[in-house]
Amino acid sequence: MSLLEVRGLNSYYGDSHILFDVGLHVEKNEVVALLGRNGAGKSTTLKSLMGVVTPRTGSVVLDGVELAGRKSHAIARAGMQLVHEERRIFASLSVEENLVLASLTAPDRWPLERVYAMFPRLKERRESRGTDLSGGEQQMLAIGRALIRQPKIVLLDEPFEGLAPVIVRDLVDACRELAAAGQTIVLVEQNLAATLALADRVYILNNGHIVHEGSAEAIRRSPDIVERHLGV
Repeated sequence: MSLLEVRGLNSYYGDSHILFDVGLHVEKNEVVALLGRNGAGKSTTLKSLMGVVTPRTGSVVLDGVELAGRKSHAIARAGMQLVHEERRIFASLSVEENLVLASLTAPDRWPLERVYAMFPRLKERRESRGTDLSGGEQQMLAIGRALIRQPKIVLLDEPFEGLAPVIVRDLVDACRELAAAGQTIVLVEQNLAATLALADRVYILNNGHIVHEGSAEAIRRSPDIVERHLGV
């Protein structure tokens, strides 16, 4: 059994049908990317896995445990963490307070120093409030807050969006380090080069349907696939 197995996922916003029988699997220690044009359903897929959006039908099994229909806090306790596109850090709390608060209800947790070793900038800014951080620092904090809970799988929604190239490079390096250490990751990202540098496998969504599955290497060698499914 895969670490994550998703079958027949159908999600709606009101009466609007957004995901159509989405199915995917993620193996332990694997990095899987979800690609697609804007509005394809990528972020909705992550939110449906995490319970932010409740799927009407379908199955989400993490490490043998069915999660579909559970509340987000219960899914988090089961070992899944979503790093939202908008980061959602506590602006009035310090970096360290954000991290400690996230760790309080975790069954297992990373020590603070492990987070700081991965993101040395956070250690430098440990007493700074969320409102005083740059966009890149906020993204580091959002990822660090997820990791401190020692999750089985991390869902990253547009982690590189709007960041300077040097910050993207540092975050890609951190994600590579995570993957090398065995962290399972599902990544949604518009930066195709950064995504394909990280991912082992890729799913492409179009209008809420999975239209392609393959290795990241195959995508890199097949510009026709990129043009057909991702071209503007």
